[in-house]
Amino acid sequence: MSDDDELWHELANSLVEIGALRFGSFTLSSGKRSSYYLDLRTVPSYPEVYALVLKAYEIMIGRLGIEGFDAIGGIATAGLTISSPLAVSLKKPMVYVRSEEKSHGLGKRVEGRIQNGWRVVLVDDVATTGGSITDAVESLRAEGFTVKDALVLVDRLEGGTRNLEARGVRLNSFVTVRGLVDMLHSDKALTVAERDAILEQMTREVGSGVERTI
Repeated sequence: MSDDDELWHELANSLVEIGALRFGSFTLSSGKRSSYYLDLRTVPSYPEVYALVLKAYEIMIGRLGIEGFDAIGGIATAGLTISSPLAVSLKKPMVYVRSEEKSHGLGKRVEGRIQNGWRVVLVDDVATTGGSITDAVESLRAEGFTVKDALVLVDRLEGGTRNLEARGVRLNSFVTVRGLVDMLHSDKALTVAERDAILEQMTREVGSGVERTI
């Protein structure tokens, strides 16, 4: 088993243990039914798991090449818990995109140093259809930044890769939902029925789907 596989394995089981990844039947905020629930916003409350998540992002950034970008971009709110410690660790400037423009002060959507032409690698926790990442990319580009890569821990395989590619952005994920499911099923932490329900959901959303890990 490679180092990446070992980290995948530890992450998958840790996310289940802390309740960040659950299986069953859930209603998402969009109203859609889902056979699993993934919420990484609880991760910073568990320092050991938080460290694993940050390690995964550091691996992805290392493969991209730290010289290939000038700043790290975060997406409020979950993305900020990842972009902030990464920026400090890598000694890179950080900017972040608000969920909406401020209604007071300068009314900015993008916070931080605005430097025209800076290459920004955008960080978020997960990708589904890529909508929130696309929105953030457009806001950053409007300020003169260049954005060609986005990093997420988990790709839900529901069209994010394809939608972002259409906008000139490569989606890089450390693991896909399919990878997590396969890992947990091999550990007998997931039943055949639960695994099949998740795979059916992915197929229903985007056909065969496109898996990409950096």
